[in-house]
Amino acid sequence: MATRHQSRTAVVGLLYAYDLGNANISDFTDDILEEGKIRNKQREFSHGLFNGTIENLEMLDKEIQDHLKDWDYDAIGKVEKAIMRLGAYEILIDKTDRAIIINEAVELAKELADEKAPQFINGVLDAIGKETIPTE
Repeated sequence: MATRHQSRTAVVGLLYAYDLGNANISDFTDDILEEGKIRNKQREFSHGLFNGTIENLEMLDKEIQDHLKDWDYDAIGKVEKAIMRLGAYEILIDKTDRAIIINEAVELAKELADEKAPQFINGVLDAIGKETIPTE
């Protein structure tokens, strides 16, 4: 059975393909997930993450842009964007524990992006997460 990490890895790939202009990638998600042996509950989890991220893409991109320091959003790599979009979705919409999501995003960045990406993604998602903590 696939793990949530494997599911998130597949979702990053789907988001990357979507960002490359493959807007119809959602028609092939089941095939892609099956290829990665992502089935049953993990497939449902993956679909939820992918569809939720796409449905909220404009808001997520704005949140990411609002938390960039001295970075041009358009200059950020597509893999890094996919990881940050997924992380921002899970923090802001799914309300998944921020520490878990940031750790997952850093691990994904170590596996899929360049060597500077983990620290960069950590900083952006941490800033997004801190803003969502309720204040008393």
